[in-house]
Amino acid sequence: MREKNTSKISRFGFRLEKVGVHTSRTMMLEDLRLLLSYMSSPDATKSDYLKAIKEDNCLGKRSGKSRKLAASHLVYLYSLDSSLAIFRSLHYFWNRDSEGQPILALLCAYERDALLRTSAPFILNFAVGATVSREHMEKYIDLRCPSRFSKATLKSTAQNLNSTWTKSGHLTGKAKKMRSMAKATAGSVAYALFLGYLTGIRGESLFKSEYASLLDCSPDQAMELAEDASRRGWIIFKRIENVVEVQFPKILTAQEREWISDQD
Repeated sequence: MREKNTSKISRFGFRLEKVGVHTSRTMMLEDLRLLLSYMSSPDATKSDYLKAIKEDNCLGKRSGKSRKLAASHLVYLYSLDSSLAIFRSLHYFWNRDSEGQPILALLCAYERDALLRTSAPFILNFAVGATVSREHMEKYIDLRCPSRFSKATLKSTAQNLNSTWTKSGHLTGKAKKMRSMAKATAGSVAYALFLGYLTGIRGESLFKSEYASLLDCSPDQAMELAEDASRRGWIIFKRIENVVEVQFPKILTAQEREWISDQD
């Protein structure tokens, strides 16, 4: 999917380079919360977000350099560009589902940070209650990206990745981390379905996509939450036996609907 539709899905805000910010940062959930609380308007532009970070110092950074770095990393992870479907939809669900914010952030960062994508199968394959050490993550990343990182960078990357998965609810603990079940919500399920929809997935397959796997719930549970999202008016979800239809009329622009029509 990723290789086949690269040119098409990148215009929605998907970032497909084989790099990421997790060598030096987590998914920055706390900073994202501060920013989107400070700039709650869905009409805010990328320039507005950057001004809020660099000039207004809404994140409370100590220096101009740290503000600039924070802005750069947040743009990398989330785009902060409301003209892009991936961020505009994140903002839409973010304001409506505060409980789902950790997984909403994870889903967006997953599609823009290759290191986070690389680590997902490793984390998701652990049984609940299993210990997930930094050393385990280091070995996995080194295996997937041989000779790419120095020993020090590999250590910081593993720490940051494990921290991100802790913030999302997939891990618990500080010094000793264990696999736990993240909490899926109506908003996070709707966002996962939307991301799959943008890549060309349709029907029941949306509940079995790589995005749905990040929700840490079964397809049946996800469908129940999708029904909840539909009742709230966030999406349209219809199911008749095994026939499933999901639509997103309140999120997609006319131009994006044309692009999606070209995929179908």
